[in-house]
This record gives sequence, structure tokens and C-alpha cells, in this order.
Amino acid sequence: MLGKKRRIAVMAEGSFTPMDAKTALGVIRYRPDEVVAVVDSVRAGRTAADCVGIGGDIPVVASLSDAARFSPDALLIGIAPQGGGLPASWHAVVADALTRGWDVFSGLHAFLADDPALAALAAAHGGTIHDVRRPPAARPIAARRVLGCDALVVLTVGTDCNVGKMTTALEVHAELQSRGVRSAFVATGQTGILVADAGAAIDAVPADFVAGVVERLVLDAAQEADVVIVEGQGAIHHPAYSGVTLSLMHGACPDVLILCHQAGRTHMKLSDAAPAPKLGSLSQILRDNERAAGWLRPAPVLALSLNTMLLDEAGAKRALENAHKLTGLPTVDPVRYGTEVIATELLRRLDERQRRKNGED
Repeated sequence: MLGKKRRIAVMAEGSFTPMDAKTALGVIRYRPDEVVAVVDSVRAGRTAADCVGIGGDIPVVASLSDAARFSPDALLIGIAPQGGGLPASWHAVVADALTRGWDVFSGLHAFLADDPALAALAAAHGGTIHDVRRPPAARPIAARRVLGCDALVVLTVGTDCNVGKMTTALEVHAELQSRGVRSAFVATGQTGILVADAGAAIDAVPADFVAGVVERLVLDAAQEADVVIVEGQGAIHHPAYSGVTLSLMHGACPDVLILCHQAGRTHMKLSDAAPAPKLGSLSQILRDNERAAGWLRPAPVLALSLNTMLLDEAGAKRALENAHKLTGLPTVDPVRYGTEVIATELLRRLDERQRRKNGED
């Protein structure tokens, strides 16, 4: 992780569930061989698979001292709370990890390396604090430069936050690579960066420069890829996070979109202090995303990615069938059933583009 193989203890105190520990789940799903334990006293004695359905027999333990029995060399903050601050009760846990000489990985908006006490502990005991959400120093301005690249650019968009945009992007990327396609995954959030060892957390970039940073990431990826899969963030209808979604669209200038949704979700995730807006229909959300992307470049929704993690097998199949009937689009659950149909359609479009370029059509 970020330079070398790790032995990671994941901090997810009181939150190690499929809906609350997004960062923990992403790392466990895609770098399971580097996770040695999860800290959550509420669920201690169980396994990762018991708690979140993935991670096999990775143990869930009650404390950092218990995790130390598995010889970790790093602590990962496994949640991404609204507001992005370190829970007050976790400060001592981070300090304990640094005192043990461990590195600390954090995707929080509050940068732990800027805490004088924690920075002093890291320096004294030989650890390093990795604030992966720290934005890049460069602040480029977007100018639709992606329109000039040869790669097929794909952006995952969502009906809401935490519906599977990163997972969909990574699964499509993996399927393309398994077919020998030169594919690149562009990470735009803290969990994606931890999985891919590269990228930029665009929600930490000043607003005027988000699209420019995304544009630069896509152009860099396109130099060595025929398909660039960009991790989406937020949702254009979300009252808090629509801005980052629109900046992603206009920086990436995608050729196609993949719309992601959690089956059964009817209202957006929002602070408990405010009424949660009701989600529109999939058809309406689909059209609105196409319209917003199309302000700079036509980008049809290629397929639907449905997160059915809270459904049983029969319920998952019904949800996929219903979404397909509603929209007429290919509908997949990338974790349960794979992304073959999406990869096949992307390759068809890539072939069409190459034929046009060669004057064959």
C-alpha cells in the first residue's frame, strides 16, 4: 500500500458494518492479504466475513493491543464520517499506533500529520502518517482537453453516495484487464487511492480546480491505456455533494456513463439533522446524468450497476430484472455476477472508434 506491502490493522470501532465502514470494506475487498485484523470492540470475536460478508477469517478484535498480536506495521482509519474529522475517542488509538512505530493511513478531511502531538510521536518512533486526502499542489484549470485523447473514458455515476461507484469501476477495470485490455483505473477518493496507490481525493481540492485535477488524472492515465475507468463521487441530485459530481463529469468528459444504485434505497443518505430527499426514478436520474454530462460531451448511460448486498439471491435477481425492464439497459451486480456484459460493450465501442479512426466505416 502506497509504496510497499503492509500488515494492516483496520480501525472501525463501533462501525464495522457494510454501510458504515466504506474505507475498511474497500481495502479488505481489494487488498485482503494486507489486512491482519479489524478493531471493533462491539463485534470482537467475530470475523470480517461474519460482519461485512467479505474478508474471510480476518479477525475482529476489541483493542489495538489485541490487534498487535497479529504483528501489524500500520493502522488504517477505516471509516469516512460526515465532516471528515477524527472521532475524539480515536486520538489515543492513533497515538498508541504511532508509539508502537506503526505507520498510520487516514482518508479523513482533518489531516493527522498536522496535529503537532501526533506528528511528534511519528517522528520519535519512526512511523509515517499518510493523509491520503491531502490534495495535490498543482491547481490546473479544465479545458475539455480529454476530447483530444484516444482512450475510451468511462465514468461511474450514482443515484446517491455509497452505492458502489468505486467498486463498479474497479470490477470493470479488472474484467477488462483479464481480457488483455489496456485499462486504467482513476481513483478520485480516499479508498480508491488506498486500493490503487495513486489518484487524488477530489473532494479536498478547491472547487475551481476539481475539474482540472480530474482532467489531468484522465490525460495521464490515457497515455498508457485504451480504456480509462474513472471512479465517481457523490450524485448530481445530492444537496451536499452535487458539485463534486458535476466537476468530475466536466473534467473527465466521459464517452459513456455507468449508473450505480443500491437496490431498495428510496432516500438519499444525509445528516440525521435534516430530512433526507427522496430519490427520483432510475429513468429520471439516468436522463438527468446524461443531460449534465452532455453539456460538454454526449455521454449515454451504458449500463446500470446495482448493489444488491442487502438482498438474498432471489431478491437480487428480481431487483436486476426490474431495473432492466424499467430502463431497457444491461443491468449487473458487479460483485455478485461480474461485469462481463459491460466489458463486452466497452470493447465494441472501442473497436468502433478504432474503425472510424482508420476510415473503415
